[in-house]
Amino acid sequence: MTTLTPHKPVTPRTEGVVIPAPNRDRRTRRDEGRDDGWRELVDAVRETGQYPTRAEAESVTRIVLSALGGHVVGEERVDLARALPEEAARVIASQIPATRPLTAAEFVDSVATRIEGATPATARWDVSSVLSVLPRLVGDALVTRLLDQLPPGYALLFGRAELSPAE
Repeated sequence: MTTLTPHKPVTPRTEGVVIPAPNRDRRTRRDEGRDDGWRELVDAVRETGQYPTRAEAESVTRIVLSALGGHVVGEERVDLARALPEEAARVIASQIPATRPLTAAEFVDSVATRIEGATPATARWDVSSVLSVLPRLVGDALVTRLLDQLPPGYALLFGRAELSPAE
């Protein structure tokens, strides 16, 4: 039986390939860049939503992204997670897909239940403050794909006009 010493990291083996154990004591420049991406996202939400503190903007960002994560599925969900900073991607990817798609109004109402003291109007502001910064971050093409997947009414939340096809 092999004894492990607490000061030496264990290196797991997978099919003959050695995967280094993560070093949790040192942050790499790559990790710092990802944190910067999260900070930039939260700062953009803070500016757009005119939140008085960064903490409030961060809380709203997490709540809205977690709600969105349950409603975006398939390749769009994967592509959204890839396009976002690592922290935001984790929030999106950690959500269990919703059992039924919510209308835009129901989505806003669901967010309102997660924010203390929120009303439908303030929740709509919060949702729009987060979702309207996504096109700058992930690109218009991906947002269009997300909107194609979501029920009608979400375009306004992303800061876009809701256009109806001519009949």
